Amino acid sequence: MKIVNSPLYTEQLKLILLNDFQGDIKAAKSFKLYLDTIILNMPTKVKKYKKSLYFNDENIKDIEHQGFTIPFYYDLINDTYVVLGIISNTNYNL
Repeated sequence: MKIVNSPLYTEQLKLILLNDFQGDIKAAKSFKLYLDTIILNMPTKVKKYKKSLYFNDENIKDIEHQGFTIPFYYDLINDTYVVLGIISNTNYNL
């Protein structure tokens, strides 16, 4: 089992850390550390997460964390979890 962050996720996370935490390095580090922990534990808790609101695919689920949604895809063939992106719940209307 492997966990891979997409380039889109990496770029979006950088922007969130720069814009949402505006100089509060301690809060940004705390947010990222907790988010990394959630992602590392994702495979053991995959059944806990609901099907994604953003994709019409049963293998894509959403993680909710501090006002953000992190969709991830489980690739059964390669036994790989791909973190697709990170979406602010306050800036997105369905």
